[in-house]
Amino acid sequence: MNESVPTDWLDQPARPLDQAAAQAATERQGRLTKPPGALGQLEYLAIRLAAMQGRTCPAVDQVAITVFAADHGIAAAGVSAFPQSVTAAMVRNFLRGGAAISVAARSLGAQLSIVDVGVAHPVEVPADAVAHFYKHAVAAGTADSRSGPAMTPAQCAQALDAGRASVDAALAAGAQLYIGGEMGIANTTAAAALACLLTDASATRLCGPGTGLDAAGVAHKVEVVDALIHRHAADSAGDALEALRRVGGFEIAALVGALVRCAQRGLPALVDGFIVSVAALVAQRLCPDVADWCFYAHQSAEPGHRHVLDACGAQPLLALDMRLGEGTGAAMAVPLLRMACDLHAGMATFDEAGVADGQ
Repeated sequence: MNESVPTDWLDQPARPLDQAAAQAATERQGRLTKPPGALGQLEYLAIRLAAMQGRTCPAVDQVAITVFAADHGIAAAGVSAFPQSVTAAMVRNFLRGGAAISVAARSLGAQLSIVDVGVAHPVEVPADAVAHFYKHAVAAGTADSRSGPAMTPAQCAQALDAGRASVDAALAAGAQLYIGGEMGIANTTAAAALACLLTDASATRLCGPGTGLDAAGVAHKVEVVDALIHRHAADSAGDALEALRRVGGFEIAALVGALVRCAQRGLPALVDGFIVSVAALVAQRLCPDVADWCFYAHQSAEPGHRHVLDACGAQPLLALDMRLGEGTGAAMAVPLLRMACDLHAGMATFDEAGVADGQ
């Protein structure tokens, strides 16, 4: 960054994967009552989780889902189909248990937390709130990045730290898997601009309808992102953290901090759609070993997501044409990880079943 930012913790290395546990899990897969490789990617998922958790038979029973909410100054450019007030309204919906991620969390038995890192309108916590709520507001939304950086260095550092704190809290509560979600009107514009700066892709390639723009709305969004690239590219060239500060959002920065912290502390992360994948790309640029600790849940219907996944070197587990955000796509992939673990631990070996293994 161009100014001093207290983010030294980002330089801490990721926890190494446990190669002995991975080898033991691989050997176990070879002894299970099935042809080698017959369970395809489910075998690979179980072995990767074993390396992450340092145990031959991993588990993802305890899932922490944290949704970061914030608003964006770039919304003033008219890049969203909805007004900023929807961000606060959706936070209340999360807290009451009425949103898609709320339903998914209940279905999974997951712990759901909502973190306000910069919602522009007041958030009233309902008396019947069913999710944990944390106020870590940096400001009432970012600045309009058409006229300057979206965040000051101190604000960016504070947002990153909100993500770090959420992972530390999840681990203290016994989490075995972390999902980060987001809510913020205009955040697909911020994410698209950030991905353009990181990958040199065009705005046309990375801009999509977001929450429901029509063709004219998408064309306008492309114009806005093009202007952001023109304004900020030279000052952020080769510096992912500076790109984040200039065109990102508080919730995107929090997700970056969370994914880096997951890698540092050895907590597997399940990455959601377009916006979280852009945060993962930033996190990987800051700490390449973050890639070892991430599963990518799905390829969303947002047009730029495939490009971002490729930039991350990621192969998504699902493709369901989802584009809701909130962490919902990641939640859909949790049963797949659980099944991989259950098959790995629960199937009999050839010796246990008294079946010849053909060798």
